[in-house]
Amino acid sequence: MIFSTMPAFKARIANALEARRQKGLTRQVRTIEGGNQAKLFHQKDGYVNFSSNDYLGLANDKELSLAWQKGIELYGNGSGASPLVTGFSPAHQNLETALCEWLGFSRAILFSSGFSANQALIFGLLEKGDLLLQDKLNHASLMEAGQLSPATMKRFLHNDLNSLKKLLTQEALVITEGVFSMDGDLSPLAELRAVTKDHAWLAVDDAHGIGVLGEQGQGSCHYANIKPDILIVTFGKAFGLSGAAILCNEEVGDYLTQFARHHVYSTAIPPSQAYALTHAIGMIQTQSWRREKLGELQHIYRECFSRFDGYVETETPIKPILLGEASLAIDVAEQLKSKGHWLTAIRPPTVPNGTARLRITLTSNHTLEQVRQLASCFEEAIERVS
Repeated sequence: MIFSTMPAFKARIANALEARRQKGLTRQVRTIEGGNQAKLFHQKDGYVNFSSNDYLGLANDKELSLAWQKGIELYGNGSGASPLVTGFSPAHQNLETALCEWLGFSRAILFSSGFSANQALIFGLLEKGDLLLQDKLNHASLMEAGQLSPATMKRFLHNDLNSLKKLLTQEALVITEGVFSMDGDLSPLAELRAVTKDHAWLAVDDAHGIGVLGEQGQGSCHYANIKPDILIVTFGKAFGLSGAAILCNEEVGDYLTQFARHHVYSTAIPPSQAYALTHAIGMIQTQSWRREKLGELQHIYRECFSRFDGYVETETPIKPILLGEASLAIDVAEQLKSKGHWLTAIRPPTVPNGTARLRITLTSNHTLEQVRQLASCFEEAIERVS
C-alpha cells in the first residue's frame, strides 16, 4: 500500500492552524537580538525587555561569560556522551556537590532542561495504581507527564489545601510549583508540607523561585522554611544559563540514575556549562545586591501600577496584569511595543479562557525610570482601547 499525499495529516494540520488563527491564538517565532538583556532589538528597532526570565541579570553577565570560557579551556566543548557512559566530568560532579551543599540535599541529578527533569521524575517514579496530585496551575511539562504516566493523576484547586485534602485518599506524590510562572504567586509550602507529612511525598518545581527568594537565593522552600522530599531547580531563569537538576536523598538519587530515561539516554550537558553553573551559584549566593535591586523595582512597580484594573500583587518579579480577552491583551501589548516596551501577551491555552494577560517580568538590569515609563505608556494604551 502506497501513501503518497497523507491527506488525513494535511487536513488535520490545516484545520488546527486555521482554528488557532480564528481564535487569535497563533504563536510566532521572532528573531530577537539581545533577548537576554534589558534592551533588545527586533528588526533594528530597540525595546526595553519586560519579557525575560533573567531575573538576576546573569544571562549576559561578563563575569559569568568568562567562567564559561574558562570551562571551555578546561573541558572542551561538548560532553561527548550520556552521563552513564563517558559524559560525566569533574565539572558535573562539582556542580552536583555545590547544589547539594547550597540547598541541603544529598544528591543532585542533572538534566538538559526543566521539561526533561519534570518528565523524568514522574515517568521514573510512578507506576500503575499510584496517585499523583498536582496543583491545577502546574507547568505543562508536569501536566503532560502526569497524563501520560500509568499513575492516576488528579488536580487540586490552585493553592487550595482543602481541595488537596479531599483528594489525598492514599499515599501519593504531590507536586506544586514554588512560584507560579503566569501569576507570580507563591505556593503555601509550609501548609502543604504539614498536609503531606506522613501521607505523601512533596515535590516542588522551583524554576521561578530559585535564585530570587531566600537569604542566599535558595528559593521558595528556604523562604517558607520547609524541606520537600524532592526539589526541581532549573538554570534557565535566575542562573542565566540552561539545564536543570532534581535534588533528593541518596536512595532516590540512585533510583533516578537507574531509571530516569531522560538522564540515562540523553547526552550530558557540556562540562563547560556545568563549570559556569557552579560559578553562577557562587554569584547568586554572594551578590545579594541583585535581589535587593529586584526589591527596589518591585516597590516602584507597586507604586506605579496598583491603581490599574487587573493589577495583581506578587512577592516575585513576575507581575501579571489581567486584561481578560486575548484580543485586548494583544492590542495593549502591540501598543506598548510601538512605544518601545516589549511585553508578552499571554493567552489561552497557556492560561484559562477569560484570563489573558500581560506578563511583566522585572530583572536586576532594569532601571527604576524604565518601570515608571512603562506605567505611563500602559495608562495611555488602556485609555486608547477603552
